[in-house]
Amino acid sequence: MGSDPISRDPISRVRSWVEGAQRIVALTGAGISTDSGIPDFRGPQGLWTRNPVAEKMSNIHYYLADAEVRRASWQNRLSSPAWSARPNPGHLALVELEKRRKLHALITQNIDELHQVAGNSPERVIEVHGTMRRFMCFGCGMRGPMQLVLERVRAGEEDPHCRDCGGILKSDTISFGQQLVPEADLFLAVGTSLQVYPIAGAVEIARGAGAKIVIVNAEPTPFDEVADAVFNEAISAVLPQITSAQESGARSLH
Repeated sequence: MGSDPISRDPISRVRSWVEGAQRIVALTGAGISTDSGIPDFRGPQGLWTRNPVAEKMSNIHYYLADAEVRRASWQNRLSSPAWSARPNPGHLALVELEKRRKLHALITQNIDELHQVAGNSPERVIEVHGTMRRFMCFGCGMRGPMQLVLERVRAGEEDPHCRDCGGILKSDTISFGQQLVPEADLFLAVGTSLQVYPIAGAVEIARGAGAKIVIVNAEPTPFDEVADAVFNEAISAVLPQITSAQESGARSLH
């Protein structure tokens, strides 16, 4: 573990760090949305674990080159459980951090926009992998609501192209807001395997800046040994406890 060993009551210890922090940066991955009914990718029951072919649909080279991959991708977008998913207590805990003026930035690997649906301000949320709720054209760069394209898929278009230039359409993407990480005094990594760069590098940047590192994830990560606290428990149960106000009373996590 890190330089400040946790006590026998890790919930209370991390809650005190949250109380003392002024600039919390949270990094969230697929794990925070699994309790909302959205499967993750790399976990034991992940989409890519159970069906390695599905990973091709997230690879831009396969996507641009293979119409079959695009057709399968559009069907997956159409039937995604994210359209009906609702935020869970893990999402709401991060909303509370923002209301308490402690959340400096929320960097997410997720494309479901459940952080915004839960109530986090869009200007606080940095969507590393973009959003499934908007489309973009690789030809002319046009962007718009994803539902407009999904209506075309429902009507029978298997691989819809841009009506302006004929280019390939895909979910929108946004660049990584790495410049916010060095300003953190507490870094929360929630529901992410921390195996893919540049995202995994955010932990190293925050640690180098002196921030305490707290990891909440169902499975071990490569950064557990350098973290100040690690919780391999249900996110929707643990996160509300460690982010709640100090006076609400502590519960020990065994």
